[in-house]
Amino acid sequence: MPRILIQESASYRLDEIYRYTRDRWGAEQADQYINGLFRAFDDILVHQAQSRPVPSEFGVDGYYFHFQRHIVYWRRLRGGDVGIVTILHERMHQIDRFREDESP
Repeated sequence: MPRILIQESASYRLDEIYRYTRDRWGAEQADQYINGLFRAFDDILVHQAQSRPVPSEFGVDGYYFHFQRHIVYWRRLRGGDVGIVTILHERMHQIDRFREDESP
């Protein structure tokens, strides 16, 4: 069965999102938001996420979808697994931040 794999940059972004939300609106809201993100990741596996191809200027094959105020970037991996590449706030400069997260 295919799995969701959180890449290092996405894990870092999840931590940032949790801390920011907790500090601004409390732990309960932070938990709800992160749990919602993980439910959205699961939606990818069952083809329920309304994803679009990543624009060609990003220079990678993959997809993205909006979750509330964030944009989730993901790609298919071997065996049908899904790799969550990064999660960026909609106000961030997407190409620059995406490239930062993709650089070795």
